[in-house]
Amino acid sequence: MLEILRRVIQEVNSARDLGTALDIIVERIQQAMGTQVCSVYLLNEERDRYVFMANRGLNAAAVGKVSLGLGEGLVGYVGERAEPVNLENAPQHRRYHYVEEVGEEPFNAFLGVPIIHHRRVLGVLVVQQTSVRRYDESEEAFLITLSAQLAGVIAHARATGSLSLSGSVNDLPASRFQGKAGAPGVAIGTAVVIYPEAELHTVPDRKASDTAAEVVLFRRAVAETRNEIRAMSDKLSDRLRPEDLGLFEAYLHMLDDTAISGEVVALIEAGQWAQGALRAVIESHVASFQAMEDAYLRERGTDVLDLGRRVLAKLQSSVDRRVSYPLNTILVGAELTPSMFADVPRERLLGLVSVKGSGSSHVAILAKAMGIPTVMGVEALPIHLLEDKPLIVDGFDGCVITHPGADQLVFYRNMLKDEAALNEGLEELKNKPCVSLDGHRVRLWVNTGLMTDASRSLDRGAEGVGLYRTEVHFMMNDRFPTEEEQKAIYREHLLAYAPRNVTMRTLDIGGDKALSYFPIQEENPFLGWRGIRVTLDHPEIFLAQVRAMIRANEGVNAYLRIMLPMVSSVTEVDEAKRLIAQCYAEIIEDGAKVAMPAVGVMIEVPAAVYQARDIIKRVDFLSVGSNDLIQYMLAVDRNNARVAELYQEFHPAVLHALKFVVDAAHAENKPLGICGEMAGNPAAAILLMAMGFDVLSMNSTNLLMVKWAVRSFELRKAKRILNKVLKMDNAQEIKIYVDGQMREAGLGRIVRSRMAP
Repeated sequence: MLEILRRVIQEVNSARDLGTALDIIVERIQQAMGTQVCSVYLLNEERDRYVFMANRGLNAAAVGKVSLGLGEGLVGYVGERAEPVNLENAPQHRRYHYVEEVGEEPFNAFLGVPIIHHRRVLGVLVVQQTSVRRYDESEEAFLITLSAQLAGVIAHARATGSLSLSGSVNDLPASRFQGKAGAPGVAIGTAVVIYPEAELHTVPDRKASDTAAEVVLFRRAVAETRNEIRAMSDKLSDRLRPEDLGLFEAYLHMLDDTAISGEVVALIEAGQWAQGALRAVIESHVASFQAMEDAYLRERGTDVLDLGRRVLAKLQSSVDRRVSYPLNTILVGAELTPSMFADVPRERLLGLVSVKGSGSSHVAILAKAMGIPTVMGVEALPIHLLEDKPLIVDGFDGCVITHPGADQLVFYRNMLKDEAALNEGLEELKNKPCVSLDGHRVRLWVNTGLMTDASRSLDRGAEGVGLYRTEVHFMMNDRFPTEEEQKAIYREHLLAYAPRNVTMRTLDIGGDKALSYFPIQEENPFLGWRGIRVTLDHPEIFLAQVRAMIRANEGVNAYLRIMLPMVSSVTEVDEAKRLIAQCYAEIIEDGAKVAMPAVGVMIEVPAAVYQARDIIKRVDFLSVGSNDLIQYMLAVDRNNARVAELYQEFHPAVLHALKFVVDAAHAENKPLGICGEMAGNPAAAILLMAMGFDVLSMNSTNLLMVKWAVRSFELRKAKRILNKVLKMDNAQEIKIYVDGQMREAGLGRIVRSRMAP
């Protein structure tokens, strides 16, 4: 049975459309189980009915024409229960409903299994027999397994609009795919799928604008691949036996026009672009091999896949990844990186969608800084089928809607108007001080990494820079920038914000921030070589960067502060301070006239929390990096969508750790700030103000909302809220309570629920 399952799944996965997949399912199940009837009913959510969509053993003419209501018959009963229903004499069941057009009167045994995807019932899979008997456990398990496989196929069909149960191709059903909120906002636009090099399964379907040109590109890639294979064969000819070298000849034969190449060209001539045609043919061949019973032949599927990747790599190297983007581009990818969306003209980029990652990943942080609505961790989204499809990105609720209906478009367009009105109403606050109702002053600074942020930040009343991410420029480069290049970039930022405070974090790579030219391969990168650990091991990188920072400030009159990331011991602080002092002495000896920068430490790991008093004695200031601190305090990978629900900024342990750091800094009369997503949450900002943070640093998008929140509370009331919260032991309870206090203060518009229809 396991072997049959494997083969059926391979066949279903290789089907190019839903109709073919359904036919494969019903036919193979009927054969494998020896049952007389196998049927599939799919839920039409627009009509609230189960449509008879595929069948073996009943009236074929009824397919697509007969449907049942949600509570009608045994099919509706299976859908209601959302679990299998196994009956030995179905006609005697109280929910049995006879439909004459289907012709199921002679059948007694009934087994119905729900088709469920992400907790939603999509349909029902049914088998029937004339004999009065109950299907056994192995048969039930077999059907459950196949229904789970079918659920993914149906979800993909819904996402691309290829599933239409209403009878009209113009009335495509919308599908909602839940992920995690990455950056707030709404985008309504067209999907542009971006994919990593030489990964066949991520290549999207795309129409060819010039089929003849695509054929030429493909044949050129095949020729280059043939030359590469021949070169490998020649190189190994003195080490392998003639029969082993035959493998390379087999590779070459697979690329003949009578084999893979001919099939790819045929698909291109039918309108598919070369890379999509190659993916389709390779996947079909791999599925065929993997469905074979012979183990040796199954392994040949791996050879075909390797060959396909080689040709794809040649194709990708010979053409531009993308030459133009529509005006309403929504960039979609399996795992987006900053370099991917850097190529898109900013005025054309409306939204971002990433299958992997979470709302606190580095890409999401940059998206917030740029004001691009983003959804992360949409694991169920079939991105390779979304090219040029209409999408809505809901960066508030963290969902993506494919083929949005009229009601959804109206809802989200109204939301865009509401957000515009809210932002316009907040504009009047930009020149007002961030002071509580009883006169307590809180400084609002900005997190940045791009020069494009500067004007937006200052227009919204930013009083300084609490975190300048220097790694952004390193990530956009194809090599380490020189000291002079860094100096020019840093000077631009210092000039833009002078005479305000500008806090520059030294290079913070590792974890989810990778440099293509300086790869760090580790099994657990977030607990590995990152932040200050890298730059202290490479003092030449650290010294060049610090020198560039200090030299950039000469004659600028900004208050430069240098901040050290990922510190876990006082030894690291001492070593970094020694190197900074060395840089400053050298610069002064060279005749420069520039002030010594303040030096501070980011508190991001539990070890630094509990050594905060020792650390603050050595430096000028502390700044809590809330994103990483929450991650390390709660042992939750903030890029992992599966555990994103556990990443809770209102977790009692996090709040108590923050209070501990505040007390340590104040005991030494040193200033303390906090940067990260927590600082930009208006509800959290009230608690942070009450704790005693001097500075809240956030993305510019949140500045005015946080200012509105601070100006709506008395510090005394905020402290009463904090004292109550610190006695609670449940993050959800804390959030509900604080949100309630926000609403009482008239701030409901920035904590409201934004669920779409």
